[in-house]
Amino acid sequence: MSNRMLSAAVATAFVAAFAAPAFSQGMSQADMQKKMQENQAKSMEMMKTGKFDKCYGVALKGQNDCFAGAGTSCAGTSTADYQGNAWKLVAKGTCTTISTPNGHGSLSAKS
Repeated sequence: MSNRMLSAAVATAFVAAFAAPAFSQGMSQADMQKKMQENQAKSMEMMKTGKFDKCYGVALKGQNDCFAGAGTSCAGTSTADYQGNAWKLVAKGTCTTISTPNGHGSLSAKS
């Protein structure tokens, strides 16, 4: 993985990990929305490289990379561990080898 891609992956994980606490510590809703849009843009940029897959059902609660279905909008908004409609970006070709208590990761949303 190139340094640029590694930096993008780390930045995405960092914002996802700290977005909720920042909001509870006084970050405005507008600032939070801006961060979420930035995360979405970073995720889409990573997807364009062809080196990553969206892997559904592997993210822990609040640690998805983006869009987690109805009632959610972007990074860090999944409401349950291994939520079937929440995804994480993973290295291409590794998704279905990831094991969770609910089975393996999936390249399409799980119900």
